[in-house]
Parts: sequence; C-alpha cells; structure tokens
Amino acid sequence: MTRRGTWAAELDAAVAICARAGSLLAERLDDSGAVAFKGVRDIVTDVDHASEALIREELAARFPGDGFFGEESGRDAARTPRTWVCDPLDGTINYANGIPFFCVSLALVQEGRPVVGVVHDPLRRETFAATADGPATLDGRPVTVSAKERLVDLVMGLAVGGRAPATRTRRVRRAIRIPRQLGSAALSLAYVANGRFDAFSQTIGLSAWDVAAAGLIAERAGAVVTDLAGGPWFELAAPTRAIGVLAAPPAHHGRLLELLREPA
Repeated sequence: MTRRGTWAAELDAAVAICARAGSLLAERLDDSGAVAFKGVRDIVTDVDHASEALIREELAARFPGDGFFGEESGRDAARTPRTWVCDPLDGTINYANGIPFFCVSLALVQEGRPVVGVVHDPLRRETFAATADGPATLDGRPVTVSAKERLVDLVMGLAVGGRAPATRTRRVRRAIRIPRQLGSAALSLAYVANGRFDAFSQTIGLSAWDVAAAGLIAERAGAVVTDLAGGPWFELAAPTRAIGVLAAPPAHHGRLLELLREPA
C-alpha cells in the first residue's frame, strides 16, 4: 500500500475547497459586484469576500481546531499550532477587468512552515498542489522545474521594486530570454513547478498569503526558493506587502540572485 504522506487528508480537503471557491469565481466573473479600494492601487471585490467566507466556513467544519489567516479577514486573534493561510482571489485586478489570469491559493502552515499548498486556476481548471513530504503535482500528476541549461533561454516571471528597479530589471532582461508580468504572483510562482516559467521573482510587495502555497509547490518541484537575500522565503508574521521571493532551478538561482541584488 502506497503511503500517502503526513498531510494527505489536509491536502485532499484543500484541493476540494479551492475547487469550490474557484467555481464561485468562475460563475461570478462577469458579475464581481462592488469594487472597493484597499490602497492606492489595491482593490477588493464582493467576490473576494464571498470566496474567503466559503473557504473559511469549509475549513472550520473540517478542521475546527485550526487557525485562519486570510487576505480579507486577517488573522484569528487566538494563536494555534496550525494556521490556514488563504488568498481567496489572487489577481483581483485581472479578475475585475475580465483578464483570465487569477487563482485561489490556500496553504496550511504548521510550526512556522507551509506543509500543504494548493493553487487552483478556475478557468483552466488546473490545480497545483504539494505537501512538505510529497511531490509537487498538477492535477495529480508529478511535475518538476525547468531543466534548461542556459540562463539565456529562461522565460521568467519578473516584477522588480525597491532601489534602482530599472537598472536591476535591465540586468536580468539582458541575461535571460524574456521576462513576463502576468498579475497573479501565486499563479506565476506555481508555474515554476512545471516549467511554464523557468523562474519567478517579485522583489517586494508580497504577503504571506501570496507565497505560502505556491512557494511550497515550487520548492517540492525542485526549485530553490529564497528571499532576495538568499534566506528563508516564508515568514507567517512578515508585514503585509513586505516579502520578496526568487524561485529558480538550482543551476540558475545563484546567478539570478546576483542580478537582482539591490545596489549598495
């Protein structure tokens, strides 16, 4: 009998819950409801809230002792050993404008590290998933990162902020084939797991719910995933929009990290 892993039940639940939330997103794509502004550029729709409420209710029914940390509702006041980290609609601007690139992201964090991750694309009906002791999968089939040997051949998801962004972007552009910026960090990061993106970096502006699931999936597919200093890529308590990440195949991670480094 094949061992399914420590978090098999949680993974199955997360896949099912994300599929339900994804169906809601797909059904409401042309009727997302009122749009509110969370910041100068950030928006939130009624569907963001509806998707998160669905996910939270399902998790509470299945795992009543676990905590919850969602983009829209924040973190439970009581601290628990296990916390579900949720972005109910990553790519809200795309969604509100009818651009078909967005996802549901859900991760289970235990003892400070993601141990279950699911990223679901409701329009393509694709689900990237992983556990900390299992392979990365796409719709249940194992996937691995790009095996391209030359840095110049890489197609990379790239969004550079911080100091001298134009200079650093130019350095990377000259070294790879081409960069892309698609508007959903979680889905773009998950694409590293099966080589649709050979690498991905957003140097700042991410939050725990953006990277918890997709970072684990990319890592379990064989990518080296770090912050922009080369250190750990995930911290549950990190301030909102303070996270930067680089995910790349082992052969190219070090060089990309050098190219992305901010000037002294």
